[in-house]
Amino acid sequence: MRVPLSWLREYVDLPAVTAHEVADRLTAAGLKLESIASYGHDVKNVVVGEVLEIEELTGFKKPIRHCKVETGEATPREIVCGATNFSAGDRVPVVLPGGVLPGGFEVGARKTYGRMSEGMICSERELGLSEEHGGIMVLPADTPVGADVVELLGLRDDVIELEITPDIGYALSIRGVAREAATAFGVPFRDPADVELPEAEGTAWPASIGDPTACDRFVLREITGFDPAAPSPLWMRVRLARAGMRPVSLAVDVTNYVMLELGQPLHAFDRAKLTGEIVVRRARPGERLETLDHVVRDLDADDILITDQAGPLSMAGTMGGLDSEISESTTDIVIEAAHFSATGISRESRRHKLVSEASKRFERGVDRELPLPASWRAVQLLAELGGGTPGRGVTHAEAEAEPPRIAIPAGYPGTVAGVPYTKETVVRRLEQIGCVVADGDDPAVRRGAVDPTGVVTGGELAARLAVTGPDMITVTPPSWRPDLTDPNDLAEEVIRLEGYEHLPSVLPKAPAGAGLTEEQRLRRRVGRALAAAGYVEVLAYPFIGEADLDRLQLPADDARRRAARLVNPLADDEPLLRTTLLPGLLKTLARNVGRGFTDVALFESGAVYRPREDAPAVAPTPGVDRRPAEEELAAIEAALPEQPRRVAVVLAGEFDRSGWWGRGRQECWADAVQAARLVAAEAGIELSVVADQHEPWHPGRCAALYVGDTLVGHAGELHPRVIEAYGLPPRSSAMELELSRLEAVLPGPVDAPRVSAYPVATQDVALIVPDFTPEADVAAALRDGAGELLESIRLFDVYTGEQVGEGHKSLAYTLRFRAADRTLTVEETTAARDAAVALAADRVGAQLRGV
Repeated sequence: MRVPLSWLREYVDLPAVTAHEVADRLTAAGLKLESIASYGHDVKNVVVGEVLEIEELTGFKKPIRHCKVETGEATPREIVCGATNFSAGDRVPVVLPGGVLPGGFEVGARKTYGRMSEGMICSERELGLSEEHGGIMVLPADTPVGADVVELLGLRDDVIELEITPDIGYALSIRGVAREAATAFGVPFRDPADVELPEAEGTAWPASIGDPTACDRFVLREITGFDPAAPSPLWMRVRLARAGMRPVSLAVDVTNYVMLELGQPLHAFDRAKLTGEIVVRRARPGERLETLDHVVRDLDADDILITDQAGPLSMAGTMGGLDSEISESTTDIVIEAAHFSATGISRESRRHKLVSEASKRFERGVDRELPLPASWRAVQLLAELGGGTPGRGVTHAEAEAEPPRIAIPAGYPGTVAGVPYTKETVVRRLEQIGCVVADGDDPAVRRGAVDPTGVVTGGELAARLAVTGPDMITVTPPSWRPDLTDPNDLAEEVIRLEGYEHLPSVLPKAPAGAGLTEEQRLRRRVGRALAAAGYVEVLAYPFIGEADLDRLQLPADDARRRAARLVNPLADDEPLLRTTLLPGLLKTLARNVGRGFTDVALFESGAVYRPREDAPAVAPTPGVDRRPAEEELAAIEAALPEQPRRVAVVLAGEFDRSGWWGRGRQECWADAVQAARLVAAEAGIELSVVADQHEPWHPGRCAALYVGDTLVGHAGELHPRVIEAYGLPPRSSAMELELSRLEAVLPGPVDAPRVSAYPVATQDVALIVPDFTPEADVAAALRDGAGELLESIRLFDVYTGEQVGEGHKSLAYTLRFRAADRTLTVEETTAARDAAVALAADRVGAQLRGV
């Protein structure tokens, strides 16, 4: 919400403060500041001029005019201008030599197109009023020549931009912000909606409410004899532009102006295009509507419509229909103001991906009492500026709604804040925001009964605090604060108005022995290890769609296809919670490759969501007025999906980069397996790697990762169809490992290994085995056979060819031996090596290869 300070001062007697001081007070009151923009403070020497003569210059590629302009000086100025939308006798803004336009643009006298130009005739855009640059700004004929344009047009102004959160929809108006500013500075507030309404004589147009759950107040007023050619006044266009809205036409500008001023969205219908009674109702099956953006929309049964006998006229609170919009020939207008269901408009807006200024306000809650004064304000402006005649009648359809009442202990805000507030302070602050406060408590509220008309209970709170009698107050929130529905809401209002800066800051004492758990330490070690290995951490959205699972080539019965579905997803094509980390990582990889980064190694650590087989379809929703009971917490826990923590990596391109030092090395499935080993090493666990077939990996280049007999993940090269579906480089690889299963088997604190001071002895051995033999089985046999003297084993060569025979491969290992208490002899290391070879021969049929 953009708030011009000059507009704000109309309703608040602000002291001599700057825009920054106003913003600081509003921020302290809980409104979030986005920015402060200053306009016109650097503009100078801009005056009103009258065009006396115009000479059309020829011989140029575009129209050029040499003008003689009277500016109130001794002699007229000669100015060269390229615009053609003004004539002799018009009054225009002129920058004299030495003058400055917004942005510090200085104007001087210079020779151009063969003539001397002593200044510049300005457009609205050049004056910083709007983005309109279609021609020169022509001022009213009675504007005094020589007058200061800055003062005349109110160019000097400051605009405070606020981010309006969903709970303070009333601040989406000058009226709402002015009320907050008045409270912050302790000065009077003049409510622009507090006007005397004329007594109605009949109805303006027949109307009714067909669905009270969609709309509980609907008001129509009419104006006849309106001049559609009447322009919007300059002051209105300036204010709309400063507030971030583009001026369109007088009728549209008036409805936008009143919406910004009061916070009540309005809609204008062409009276000649209406047929029969107007009814506010839900959409019917098969109904369609072409909206003002020229899109034909298929309507949902939950959509709120304004209709007549011919069918839908507009999508209520969101966008009008094209068939009933006002045009350049409209002379009779019907103004509509209503109070629609906030949740209904919110769902309608998101369903059709149609966000408008009106829907932003309705979904946050609009003052139910505004339709009558707002519609009258609009009719008055249209009559005053467009020459129309307001109708004597008003249509007012209403579904009765009892205002909510909240009973709370007077000391409750102090209990929440930890600061004692007197009853007088609580009452004063609540009355400042418009609440009606009565001593004592309503018996119906105290009993905890919720009246069908809308009474809100506070009795349970009072009962728990054992508060009775004069210490209780009953609060009726104002109509413009539909967000106040709970004792905690009222406590928050008192606390914020008293000042968050007055709340004590008390640091909690850390209990002895607290710190990171072993699981948390592991997660941090894993992240550091992968980053040190060259991987970059990313955070992907935890939402996926059916298309992501299809691209992974998952079978129909794959457990990963059973996902928790969101009730209100951010995107319709991603309504599921992820059951694997790979879709987000693969899409991130594809995005990087598309931006030209072809050598990429990424990792992510996070939770996946796997629904339980016996989980209920819907979790219970406990109230916010008390702590949930143990049975409720258990039911919620049972409905939640399992959330194991995983870590995954994806790779593409070169893993070791090429450079002046030589050619690099392309990543492969082995790098993905090594990433899993790095993760397991941080947990002090050694993985077993076994060939497997598991989507989305290549069936011949996929490894299953085990800890003992427990499967913890998979790694390898991705399936070519998956690579094609995601648009990845050929032979991209990935690994996904369930960190929670590693955490479950953490060995606990590990003693640091003893470092031997004695030298190492190495032995190389090459073994010939059948080509289907897993290397891990060979290495395990050598490790078991070598005994406790073996310090490490490393595979350094794999060979296939004629020398080892068809169907066989040669695996060459380096065995490192070391003793903790002595230098090993050749005989000891040779015996250990021979024992290792013997066990490998017995287990996997390995044969020692001759050198």
